[in-house]
Amino acid sequence: MFSATAGGPKPQTHIDRVYSFADLSKYSFKDRLLIRAADLAIFVLIKLISATITIEVEGWENWKAASSNGNIPIYCFWHNTIFLSIYFWQKRRIVVMTSQSFDGEIIARFVQRFGNGGARGSSTRGATGAFIEMVRLMRAGCPAAFTVDGPKGPPYVAKMGPVLLAKKTGNPMLPFTITPKKFWQITSSWDRTQVPRPFTRARVLIAAPIFVPADADEDLLATKRDELQRALDELEQHGEQWRASLSST
Repeated sequence: MFSATAGGPKPQTHIDRVYSFADLSKYSFKDRLLIRAADLAIFVLIKLISATITIEVEGWENWKAASSNGNIPIYCFWHNTIFLSIYFWQKRRIVVMTSQSFDGEIIARFVQRFGNGGARGSSTRGATGAFIEMVRLMRAGCPAAFTVDGPKGPPYVAKMGPVLLAKKTGNPMLPFTITPKKFWQITSSWDRTQVPRPFTRARVLIAAPIFVPADADEDLLATKRDELQRALDELEQHGEQWRASLSST
């Protein structure tokens, strides 16, 4: 009989699990190979390209505000900038919600390689289980992140997930965008994912944190979602103006 005694293996806590690769035994041998190969290839691609990019930041004081007084941020960004976002915010133990699926496992693994975590929830409770897990993790001190128009769009339309998480945990949403000067687009994806070109420049814009009261009703929740939408829209516009100013010089 197994006994968790000194010197023996310790059972994983729910926090440990989000930062560790999941067991792939439910997948076929072929799928296990594909998951491992894809996650490693994406990790290497992001790391090699992003390391050549010059990144400048505006609004860092807003990150400090979101991280003060015992708060931890709920990072909110558009799905098509996931490439640079993962690199910029690496090694911060930020937890992202991923699905219990082949694609979700690939995402969780390369996110973990960058020093962050993936909340998958249970196979029976799906997204609801993952959301409950994120609430528990934030209450244990783990920051969280949402691609607010994911997982399948429509693009540039903020959803309610981070608003509800902010209400449940008391932590603020922190909207940000990353605008590369030059990039390729994956036109076959619903969000037209941006892949920055090597040696380009990029600008990170961070908005003021958005808090949601614990007693917020449906009307106030909708108002806060609209506030998040406006913040991201304004950041996106400023990023596009920055890109245009570089192109004209």
